[in-house]
Amino acid sequence: MNTRSIRRFAPLAAALVLGSLAAPAFAQQAGEWTFGVGAHQVNPKSDNGSVVGGTLDVDVGSNVRPTITAEYFVRDNLGIEVLASWPFEHDISIAGVGQVGSTKHLPPTVSLQYHFGKGTVKPFVGAGINYTLFMSEKTEGALAGSDLKLDDSFGLALHAGIDFKVGEKGAIRIDARWIDIDTDASLDGVDIGTVNIDPLVYGAAYVFQF
Repeated sequence: MNTRSIRRFAPLAAALVLGSLAAPAFAQQAGEWTFGVGAHQVNPKSDNGSVVGGTLDVDVGSNVRPTITAEYFVRDNLGIEVLASWPFEHDISIAGVGQVGSTKHLPPTVSLQYHFGKGTVKPFVGAGINYTLFMSEKTEGALAGSDLKLDDSFGLALHAGIDFKVGEKGAIRIDARWIDIDTDASLDGVDIGTVNIDPLVYGAAYVFQF
């Protein structure tokens, strides 16, 4: 995790932790589950690296898709969450050349999360592991007809958010993640370099406790 990524994510996490000091009281108990349905945007960082010996700068576009989460509380306020989604799709461009392709990916993520406070406003922070599966790579424009391949990725994932309780068992969740996604790219079977996606993933969901 580089310094720029820490600067992007740390202010949100710090604000949520400090906000928990004012939270009123009800805890999520060990043995409980939550299930969330929402939508999130995967927003890759602005500098996605260079390929072909550093001669071509890559840009990966953002995308919004439906997401689901399930979290099991192993202790009071401490849960293990799994994130899944509909496949995200991203345009791929090269500086000075334009759009040259696209890809889809699935980003299943498992996180250990701590929920602060005991009441109607509950901030939380978490950390875990992401596995990103790339699929359906396509080429166009200057690379039309070429075979683009992006390798799958393992990496660290950080998570922070706030649950606003609505009703007895429901909550509206606003959250953000930083995910370390780096993929080795090849074109027509030849390695051309690493694309550093490292996105912020942010959005909203309805979370139901049972």
